[in-house]
This record gives sequence, structure tokens and C-alpha cells, in this order.
Amino acid sequence: MYRLIAGSAALAVGLLCACAGPVTVPAPQPTSAAVVEACDQLNHALPSSVLNAVRRTTEPQTPTTAAWGDPPITLRCGVTKPSGLTPTASLLRVDGVDWLPEQRSAGYVFTTVGRQAFIEVAVPSAYAPETGVLTDLAPAITSAVPVVTQ
Repeated sequence: MYRLIAGSAALAVGLLCACAGPVTVPAPQPTSAAVVEACDQLNHALPSSVLNAVRRTTEPQTPTTAAWGDPPITLRCGVTKPSGLTPTASLLRVDGVDWLPEQRSAGYVFTTVGRQAFIEVAVPSAYAPETGVLTDLAPAITSAVPVVTQ
């Protein structure tokens, strides 16, 4: 199946946001009522800050998107299954949540695996090590988005 790399990451980065205006985050279009409900529950459970970066308004404002800090850390709930999620993909487990990490030129994109909804979190390299964000998001995800059995 998938290779799992266990670990927990924590990082205290002193970034506060004196940001102007909303962050543009493309809103996913979940097709399942269960995914829509999970994303709505997650939106209400999300923290007001991650890595000391304050939550920001997103454009469009929707329960499927969230952002923190500057440069923005973005979250999209209800995205489609990532193409990199293959039977041989290496996963990362952080505080009970499994993630598919994908390195990009400006940071990482992490997507939850094994949950009612795929949740994508883009973390700019300014927050390295980028996995610290996942620790702050894990409680909201575990409480709001159920695990699915396959």
C-alpha cells in the first residue's frame, strides 16, 4: 500500500500578520454532501493561528478555504485525490493525520489521506520546516473530518 513515515513536528515561528486584504484561494467544488459537511465542520474547528501566523480572510469566502500569515499558508478542503497518491507513495503521519507531502519550488503541498475529504495545505518555504503547520492543524482535522475505511 503506502509507506508511512511516522513523526510529529512542532515549530514556533514568530510570524504575525499585518496583512492587507484577503488571500485569493481557488475554492474546490466538492460533489459529495458528506464532503461538504466535513469541510464545513473543519472550517469551524480551524485554529485562529498556525505557527503564530494569524488567520486571514479568503477570496472567495467559503467554508472550503482558509489562510494564515504572510506569505499565506493556504488550506483547501474537498479537493480531488492528488495524482501523486499511488500505492507506493510515501506518507507522513503527524499527530494521527496521514499526509501526502509534495515538494514544490516555493515550499510544500500536503494532502490528507484516508479522511472523508481530501484537504490540501500549501506551506511556503518561509515556514521551513513546513511540517510544523501540520501539528497545528491536526486537532481540527481529527475532530471534524472522519477517517474512512477502505
